[in-house]
Amino acid sequence: MRRNPSIVVLRSKAKQIQGKAEVRLQMTQSVRKPGSMMLVFVAVLLLAGQTQPGKGRTLGKIAQPPPGIAPAVTETLTYDHVHLGVPDPAKAVEWYAKYIGLQPGPPGEPNDRLFFGKIRFIFLKTEHPLPSAGSAVDHIGLSFADLAAKMKEFEAAGIKIVTPIQEERGLFKHAFIEDPWGTKIEVLQDAETLGFHHVHLRAPDPEAALKWYLDMFGGERTKLKGRVDAVKYGDVWVLAEKGNATPSEGHAIDHIGWRTTMDLGAKAAELKAKGVRFTTEPRPVRDIHMSYVEGPAAVKIELLQR
Repeated sequence: MRRNPSIVVLRSKAKQIQGKAEVRLQMTQSVRKPGSMMLVFVAVLLLAGQTQPGKGRTLGKIAQPPPGIAPAVTETLTYDHVHLGVPDPAKAVEWYAKYIGLQPGPPGEPNDRLFFGKIRFIFLKTEHPLPSAGSAVDHIGLSFADLAAKMKEFEAAGIKIVTPIQEERGLFKHAFIEDPWGTKIEVLQDAETLGFHHVHLRAPDPEAALKWYLDMFGGERTKLKGRVDAVKYGDVWVLAEKGNATPSEGHAIDHIGWRTTMDLGAKAAELKAKGVRFTTEPRPVRDIHMSYVEGPAAVKIELLQR
């Protein structure tokens, strides 16, 4: 005689319910006995591990974020430097110290670089750098306490003024200048963030570009002054505007750099697993380990471990 499949399923479910009831009864009885709380805790875990047939057990699995929410990034990288291409690094060091106010680094820091707050300006010998405007790294932004006074200094020194001071309502006063080798610099007055203020990128899809930086390098997805989409790394804003762009390498702003607190080899393996393209594998250079990756719109990015 053949058994009715429905009856078999019902009997199986009845046994499962009976088993759960017996466990709950044992928990209730055990709670009254000294030293039984550990047994209660284990029983709760066992019951929590029950799932519907065919869907497996949940006990011991790592909780996953709800659909549509990205998992937490393991590390937010630190924005480290901007690397400018110039024919004569010594002259560039002199110019940026005199007119922009950059300072030498601590003892032992190479003489081809200066600091603006915590951010390094590193000067790379490049015979004929192309202007940065229109490249994947269009310009950088530097914030001063008194923009009007700074612009008078620039005018008196004969520095190229691309755009005079304008006031962007809801943002800040700003202007554009260009250094002698083609780096476009937005100079602005933002009392909340003085010093190195932002990196301004160009990309056909700015939203996708910002998401890439957030997914790969961490950071805080936010809006500058509540208006301009950005990813923030400490005090440095990364902005992106819509537009076609040429690769940054070979331009006046050759590349930008982030540093990791992890072993660089381990960080490289993590990023490769996410699909990041490394153009230079991690290698030691003096007292650091460095590598290069390609960002959206062919931004050249240096990743390093100090």
